[in-house]
Parts: sequence; structure tokens; C-alpha cells
Amino acid sequence: MSNIRASPTSGLSYDPGDRKYWDGAALDGEIERVFDVCHGCRLCFNLCPSFPSLFDAVDRNDGDVRKLSAREVEKVVDDCYQCKLCYVKCPYTADDAHEFDLDFPRLLQRYTAQRAKRQGVGMREKILGNPVALGKIATKVAQLANTANKAKFHRVMMETMLGIHRDKALPEFAEETFEQWLSKRPRTNTVTDGGREVVLFHTCFVNFNNPEIGRDTVEVLERNGVRVHSPKQTCCGMPALDGGDVEFARKQARANVESLRVHVEAGHTVLAINPTCSYMLKKEYANLVDRDLQEDARKLAAATMDTNEYLFTLKKAGTFDCGFKSTPEHVAYHVPCHLRAQNIGFRSRDMMKTIPGAEIRLVEGCCGHDGTWAMKKENFATSMEIGKRVFNEMQGEGCLTATDCPLAAIQIEQATGTKPLHPIQILARAYRDEGFEVAVTPDPDPEAATGPGTVIGDAK
Repeated sequence: MSNIRASPTSGLSYDPGDRKYWDGAALDGEIERVFDVCHGCRLCFNLCPSFPSLFDAVDRNDGDVRKLSAREVEKVVDDCYQCKLCYVKCPYTADDAHEFDLDFPRLLQRYTAQRAKRQGVGMREKILGNPVALGKIATKVAQLANTANKAKFHRVMMETMLGIHRDKALPEFAEETFEQWLSKRPRTNTVTDGGREVVLFHTCFVNFNNPEIGRDTVEVLERNGVRVHSPKQTCCGMPALDGGDVEFARKQARANVESLRVHVEAGHTVLAINPTCSYMLKKEYANLVDRDLQEDARKLAAATMDTNEYLFTLKKAGTFDCGFKSTPEHVAYHVPCHLRAQNIGFRSRDMMKTIPGAEIRLVEGCCGHDGTWAMKKENFATSMEIGKRVFNEMQGEGCLTATDCPLAAIQIEQATGTKPLHPIQILARAYRDEGFEVAVTPDPDPEAATGPGTVIGDAK
């Protein structure tokens, strides 16, 4: 039996704009190569169900990935929920300048895209993959939509017809979207001497489901002398990619790049509230858009930051406003996978610990929601098992909970009964007298302004 070469085959492609990307035989060669490398390495054995499925399948076939059945390969693909952490952990990536050029998540995304092209994009995937269309309809009848999403009969019908699990807690819809609130709001002239201005990629979840996060983000930014713009935008495209609808994701990416590029050219930083969206803008758009926009997409990636990543730059510069009036005291903070995958450090934790008296307990691990994955009938029970360790660590008497990912917040609330806040909401409330029950005690230490909080369970 000949060995499988670990170096890339001629079928390597992670670019949907490349005709080779859609070649089935080319994909098969890359599947064999990457699966063989991963089976021999096993560094990612504990990251998600996909790797145990892969290793078990290869072991059953005498260690030969070429003997895997189509069903076995498909299980590996469907067990991957695109958390991206295996790419961060993998020593064989392009980012490591390694000749193998492995990208396990993008490889499986390519498989999903080819399958969707052959079989068509299912109704469930079309609905979950277009949260903007869903949000525009549902917010017009928000009370009705929210009531229906909690009604047993309606949820059984949704499970039967669409394959969305009847017990999965779903996002609620707001009666007033963030965009509507922003359009009614008087334009502020607040800006620092340095003229800081940012573009807010508020995300479709904040717009349709939890505009309060967006309002608190604007409050914190303006409190720090930053003028906020929020131009026309659509979904980042990740939900469409989850369902294999690459062409729709490419359309969304193109629309966002075209809308945001004038602001990038003006030198504005683009702040994304949701870590999945910041990941997409930073890591995926240059591969998704056509070649005529790739340079603009690369500039957008360079200009994009997570919101607390940006606030951390103000803190480092000594210009962050630490005039807090109340403190949450104890916070269990869950770090979302797509934030960890950006390799920017734990900036939300760092910003929350600038609040005097705040003790931040870091909780690492996957909550199991993972975009649209946990909503699906076949995945919900597994998603709750995956998140058990996080759920257990997020509980504690007198402890507030926080996470940057709004879908993780839904998953955690369903498991624990406690709804986490976004870290930016923790900051916004701490600026208010009535934000938390405990008032801030003035700290005589002049270094207090750079972060007097205490970190518990800090990651190495």
C-alpha cells in the first residue's frame, strides 16, 4: 500500500472563486491527504466531535483513510461546527508558514459547499442562513413571533417541517431594531481632540434580536470620546456558509465590503460586536469576494477589530475613561470560540477588570451552540453535552455571567437559567450609578485607572 503524501495535492483550494474549488476529484484528494495527516497527529482530539469521528473511522479501516465510506466522511464533516480552534492549534497551517498548508475547517466547508451545490440548499439552511430576511419579517410582528417560538405545537411543527429542534431556545425578536433606534437618535458631536471615529458593524443579531447591546456599545464608545458611524450592512455570511450556501455568503461579503470600504479608506476602524462577525471580516472575506474586491477586503480585515480589542488600545494609550460608579463584583466570563480563534488575547476580560472591585473568572471551552449547528434536530442534544463543562463553570452564587457571543448567551441561559450580559454591557452599567448594586469605592492607587480589577483563573 503506497503512502499518502502530506504535501498539498494539485487539488488544494480554499477559494470559492477558483474553479478547482468545485472539482469533486480534487476535493477527494485533499480529504485523503488532510485526514491522513490529522489521523497521524491527533493534536486536536479533544476540540470537537469531528476529530473523534475521524480517528474512529480511520482506525476501523486499518488506518487507511482511502477506505473510508462516503457516510463516514460525511459524519466527520457534519460533526464539525466551524469553531476554528483546530486551525489555531494546528502546527501545519499557512499562518505557520508550513508546507502542508492545512486548513481543516475550510476543507470541510468546501465539502459542505460541494454537497449543497449537488443536492441544493435545504429549506432549513436557507432560513437559518438568512437572518436578515427572517429578522425583517419577525420584528414587524415581534410579540407574535416570540410567542409562537415558545408554543409547543408551533415548535413541534418547526421540528417536523424544518428540522429545528423543538426544545432549542431561540433568539427573541425586538420590536424596535437597533437601526431604527439609531435613525431616531440625534447625531452626537462628541469626539476627542484626536478625532477618533469608528464604524460599528452592529451585526444582524444585535439589530433584530438584542438592540440593547448596540445601544450600550454606542454609550461606552461615546463616553470615551469616539464618534460612531453605522452604515448600511447585511449579515456577515457565516450562517450561509454553515448551510453550504457559498454563493449567498459571497454576495453578502461583497455587499459589506462595498459599503465599508469608503470608511476604511477614510481611516476609520471597523468594530464588530459579535466575534463571529469580526472573524468573518478579518479572516474570510478576502477568500469570499471576487478578485476585483480582494484588496479592499484585505484592507477591511486590517481595519477590523473586536469592540473590546479597540477599547484596550484606548486603555493602553491612557485615554480610556475609568470613571466607573458601580461594580459587578464577581463575573464569570465565557470566551467564545471565534474570539479565541482571532488570537487577540482576552481583551473583554481585560476591559472588565478596569472596573474597581471587579473579579473576573475566565471560563474557556465551547458552549456547544456554534452558529446554527445547535438549532438543528440532529445536533441539539449533543450541543448541550458539549457545553456541560462551561455551564457548570458559569454558575456560582452571587456571580454575574458574561460572554461576547449572543448565541452562546442563549445556550448558557437555557442550561443555567441565568442570562449572560455582553462585556460591553458590563462596562456600560458600571458607568451608571444604578448599574450595579455595589457602588465603586475610590481607589487611592494612581495606577487604578489602568486596571485595578482582579483576575481569577487566568489563562496561561
